[in-house]
Amino acid sequence: MRAEGPPHLTAPCPNRSPTWQRGYGAFSVGPSDLNALLHYIDNQEEHHKTRTFQDEYRAFLTKYGIEYDERYVWD
Repeated sequence: MRAEGPPHLTAPCPNRSPTWQRGYGAFSVGPSDLNALLHYIDNQEEHHKTRTFQDEYRAFLTKYGIEYDERYVWD
């Protein structure tokens, strides 16, 4: 995270310390999708009780036709 980024990305997490992983994915979001993205982030913990991050990420990559190799996606 960059110190000069948007407040919702740089604000400290009040209930937990941020953790990092070795890999990452970067995707852009258009202005018209910002509210949906913020809603998703706010409800992410609850959402991942029924669907793992890995399953959701695979579905996202498949939906948008992004080729990937499982050997290189996860830690």
